[in-house]
Amino acid sequence: MVQVRIWGSLTALTDGQREVEVEAGTLRELLDGLGARYPGLRPQLERGVSVAIDGLVYNDSWFTPIREDSEVVLLARLKGG
Repeated sequence: MVQVRIWGSLTALTDGQREVEVEAGTLRELLDGLGARYPGLRPQLERGVSVAIDGLVYNDSWFTPIREDSEVVLLARLKGG
């Protein structure tokens, strides 16, 4: 199981939980697991989120591996210009 820290306004979509656990080995599995467990989070996941894994931020890098001891943070999509 991977422990995921939910950041900011996204906690409203996880029943107020700031940390959740999901069975996942890749970023895609993580997002699929979160969407299945928290249906209210699905629309945001479909619009796009950013996921920080061990300090690096990923967007749409579906096959990025996640270890059980990785630090994982789910954030609203980070945009830059």
